[in-house]
Amino acid sequence: MTIWVNEQIDPCGIIYSCLACLDEQSAKDCYSTWSDNLTSEQKQEGWRTILRTVKSWDEVPVNALKLNY
Repeated sequence: MTIWVNEQIDPCGIIYSCLACLDEQSAKDCYSTWSDNLTSEQKQEGWRTILRTVKSWDEVPVNALKLNY
């Protein structure tokens, strides 16, 4: 099983938003939306968006919205 994890990280390295799902296309769409919605000021301050995969729900951050699709 592959779980797609989207994380939006603030300048301090703290996870601001996190969404996990099983659908690759939904995860990529979310990543694009989150990345596109960061302003140039936020990017300069160090905000970033990360898309990664994990193999178990146990590896998903506890604060994530976990979607079963």
